[in-house]
Amino acid sequence: MTAVKTETVTEGGTGHPLLEVRDLHVTYGSGALAVPAVRGVDLRVDAGQKLGIAGESGCGKSTLALALLRLLPASATLRGEILLDGEDVLTMKWGRLRAVRWAGASIVFQGAMHSLNAVHRIGDQIAEPILLHRPSTPAAARRRAGELLEQVGLPAARAAAYPHELSGGQRQRVMIAMALACDPRLIIADEPTTALDVMIQAQILRLIERLVADQDLGLIMISHDLAVLSDTCDRLSVMYAGRVVEEGPARQVHENARHPYGSALSAAFPRIGDLSSRHAPRGLPGDPPDPAALPSGCTFHPRCPVALDSCATEDQELRHAGQDRRAACVLVEPGAVTASGPHGGAEESRSIS
Repeated sequence: MTAVKTETVTEGGTGHPLLEVRDLHVTYGSGALAVPAVRGVDLRVDAGQKLGIAGESGCGKSTLALALLRLLPASATLRGEILLDGEDVLTMKWGRLRAVRWAGASIVFQGAMHSLNAVHRIGDQIAEPILLHRPSTPAAARRRAGELLEQVGLPAARAAAYPHELSGGQRQRVMIAMALACDPRLIIADEPTTALDVMIQAQILRLIERLVADQDLGLIMISHDLAVLSDTCDRLSVMYAGRVVEEGPARQVHENARHPYGSALSAAFPRIGDLSSRHAPRGLPGDPPDPAALPSGCTFHPRCPVALDSCATEDQELRHAGQDRRAACVLVEPGAVTASGPHGGAEESRSIS
C-alpha cells in the first residue's frame, strides 16, 4: 500500500511556515505486531493561521498531535519530518526538545481535569513552566500566572484554587493559560471543548480565536465536529485511517465536502433550519478499520456509499478538487459525479486551474 503525499496550499502565504509536517508516519510496536497509526501525513501552518483536523475516534488525530512534540510512548516509531520554524523536532536532542516544548509550541490536552494535578494549586501549575523555561523568580512567575488567568477571562485570585474547585469551562481556560505561559508560537488544541455545554464551548472557541489573532499564533485544533472547526479555523484537514483524505478552506470542506467521508461527517450533525437533518440526521454505517488490519485499496471503500469496483484494489492519493482543495477519491475528477453533499443530491466536481 503506497503512502499518500499531502500537499497543503496555504491561502496567500508563501513565506517560511511556522510548522511543516512532511510524510509523517507513526507506528506502534514492531515486526508482526506493528500497528500504523499515522500514514504519510503532510501539514503546514503559518503564523496567525488556524488549521482544523477532523475525523472519527481512532483515525490518528491525537497520535498526530502528540507526535508533533514527541510526546508519544517509547513503543512508537516516528518517520518523516516535523519542521518547527525550520528545525526538525524528530532529530532534536533531548535538551533542545525540552526547550521547544512550552516555549516554541505547547499543547492543550483533551480532558482538563485529568491533565491538571489535583493536589497543586492552579497558580503553581501555571508558574511551573515559566520557572523552567524563563529566567524568573517565584514571585514573578506567580504574578505572570495571575496575568495569564485574567487574559483567559478568570480573576487572578483563582490562582489559589485547586482544580476540583473550578467548573469544566474554568479548568479549560486554565489549560489555555498554561499553554500560553511561555509565549509559544504554536498551540495544539486536542478537543478543547469536549464535555463542555454549548454556551461554554462558544466562549472557549471565541477566546482561542482572539488569542490567535492578538498574538499572531499558529493553531492546530482537533475535533470530531466539522461545524465547530469550520466556524473557528481557516483550513480543515479530514483524517481517516491515519491519512488526510480531504483538505481545503474550512467552510468549503464543511459545506461541500469532495470526499464521501467528509460529506458523511458533515451530514452527521443536524443543521439549523434544515428540517430533514433535524428529524433524521444521517450517520455512517460500520466502524473505522482496525489499523492493524487495514482493507486493501482505498481504506474507506467498505463504508463508502459510492464506491466503485476499483476502490477495493486501487489506493487513492490526494488530488486536485478545486481551488486550494484536495481529496483522495477516484470520483474527484473534472466532470465526475462526487458523493452527495451534506444536503443530499449529487454534484459535479470541477477542477479549477
